[in-house]
Amino acid sequence: MNKTLLILRIFFLILSLLGCFALSYAIDDWDLWQVIFVGMSLAALVILTDVLLEGFSLRGLSAITFGLAIGSLIAYLISSAPLFEPLENDPKMAETVFLIRLALYIVSVYLATVLALRGKDEFNLVIPYVRFNALNVESPLVVVDTSALIDGRIAAICESRWFGYAMVIPRFVLQELQAIADSPETSRKDKGRKGLDVLNRLRKMKHVDLRIHESDVPHHEAVDAKLVYLAESMKAKLLTTDYNLAKMAEFHGVDWLNITALVKSLNQEVSVGTRLSVELVRPGKDAGQAVGYLPDGSMLVVNHARQFIGKEIQVEVDSVVPSSGGKMVFATHRPDVADTV
Repeated sequence: MNKTLLILRIFFLILSLLGCFALSYAIDDWDLWQVIFVGMSLAALVILTDVLLEGFSLRGLSAITFGLAIGSLIAYLISSAPLFEPLENDPKMAETVFLIRLALYIVSVYLATVLALRGKDEFNLVIPYVRFNALNVESPLVVVDTSALIDGRIAAICESRWFGYAMVIPRFVLQELQAIADSPETSRKDKGRKGLDVLNRLRKMKHVDLRIHESDVPHHEAVDAKLVYLAESMKAKLLTTDYNLAKMAEFHGVDWLNITALVKSLNQEVSVGTRLSVELVRPGKDAGQAVGYLPDGSMLVVNHARQFIGKEIQVEVDSVVPSSGGKMVFATHRPDVADTV
């Protein structure tokens, strides 16, 4: 894309130079070098404007066009009002009336354009009893990688309607997911099929803006490099559970969202006296103990609760002990609270 723009800009400069030569030969009174200087300066100004407008969306252009049209209409209606009729009949005031109308036109067009640009994401026309809401309103984008789909928790997050991004799934991510699902290894095959199931769940959610990005990323072989480049070019964030990919994105200045970090931040803080609901899965080392696990993976040991293995019970935390794997939590079953079988 950048090479194409460079070629177009060079072609525009050549055309401008040829136009300068044609003007200097067509009009004898114009000096050749002065025409070239003025013409190429204007061409350079146009290219500079093109560079400054990089990243300006088509929606912004449509908002500017709408603002110019509305501003011109307002200026025309004001200048056509009977207010200026007495002044038009006075020959001395003709120039003043012209300047007033010109000022009204500039001010009206400017204000209407600014208002249209400010409200481009909430663009609508209000007609009595009828309201037309704009579709495809610009929304923040997030590029989803394979690990986030295989992880599966993104589907539950989207079902909760807390996720406010338009999700972009690159075609090469789908191809990688399909290759994993077709793997002869059972564990990889299960992961790939889980990712495809999660993708189908997302597509069935009508409130989720899911987009498939068809174009590939040239000059990048690794999928991680493609993801970072695509997110950077689309000014999007990167959704992943891969720590190394997140760090690579951070190095390239791309914001990232890590589902694992989100889940950890939502975990309940456990301290002495905290009451929890936990499912006991196996016996503990000491007599009468049963073991369960907190959402962050921490082991929770409940005293005198072996008979409740396989059930979900309410417990109260007695102590929290740091360990090499994080922390161990010791709790006591509270029979005064109803348990869930």
